[in-house]
Amino acid sequence: MVRRNLRYAAPMSKTPPPKRVTKTSLENAALHYLERFSASAESLRRVLMRRVVRAAAAHGDDPEDGAAMVEALIVRYRDTGLLDDHRFAEAKSQSLLRRGTPLRSIRQALCQKGVDADLVDTVLGDLRDEFALRGDEADLAAALAYVRRRRLGPYRPADLRAAYRDRDLASMGRAGFSWQLARRVIDGETE
Repeated sequence: MVRRNLRYAAPMSKTPPPKRVTKTSLENAALHYLERFSASAESLRRVLMRRVVRAAAAHGDDPEDGAAMVEALIVRYRDTGLLDDHRFAEAKSQSLLRRGTPLRSIRQALCQKGVDADLVDTVLGDLRDEFALRGDEADLAAALAYVRRRRLGPYRPADLRAAYRDRDLASMGRAGFSWQLARRVIDGETE
């Protein structure tokens, strides 16, 4: 059923059409986005290109003109240090690891954000080395954080541990942890 504006007998529009893209409007949108979110260059490019494509479709403009403005903006932000994929990848990987995300899933998350695969390998290698210096494994630290946060295995009441063991192992498997690591953590004791 189409809702109509009774005053004018025309279909009602839910949202106004997007405004035409200009250099200033793209810069304002980019800065507003970067104020709220940490972003890689590719993820910022995706956000701005969605805006460009919507505006070009609404106004009949060429999206290539907007794409050139987006590329110039990204190059400028990289040169000034506002966009730094290495810094973004380090911060995101450490944050995900603290939340209990295994390295394999961190790799996937960074690649989805548009971070270069070689840079991801470098950042994850540095993360592994950092944990190795302390005598730990990065995946073990992530597994312990995941179990603690979800109250699984050793963080579950002692009388319920045996009954929920299989469920806890399955939960860790779905989170991306290996079977051996999941068994080691679920059957372990709290520190």
